[in-house]
Amino acid sequence: MTLRELINSVDSEQYSDNPLYQKLREKKPEYGSSRHIQLRLIDGNVAVTNAHVGSLGDILTYPIDIEPDLNMSKVQLLDAILHELSSNGFSESEESDFWSDFDNLQKAKIIR
Repeated sequence: MTLRELINSVDSEQYSDNPLYQKLREKKPEYGSSRHIQLRLIDGNVAVTNAHVGSLGDILTYPIDIEPDLNMSKVQLLDAILHELSSNGFSESEESDFWSDFDNLQKAKIIR
C-alpha cells in the first residue's frame, strides 16, 4: 500500500481539521522512486523513515513497509506518518516556507 492509498482508505472526516492531511489528499501524485516509507519499533517507539525524501507528490507514491512485529491500524499508521511529516515546533511562517520549498522540485533535489 502506498501513502496515497492509505490516505484514501481512512475516514477523511476524522482528519478534517488536519491541514497536512488535507494538503496530501489534494496533492497530485508524481513519479515517485524506489524508496519506501518504513515503520519500525525502536526502543518502544514507532520510527518512521524515508518520509522526507523527495517532493510531496513523490512521497505519496512510496510504498509503506511495516515491521512484522508492529501491529497498527491504518489510522495509527497514518497518524505516525503525519506526525513525522508535521512541523512540530515551527512557527506559521517557518511552516509556510517549509511547505513552499517542499513542493519546489529544484530545491528538493538539492536539500534531499
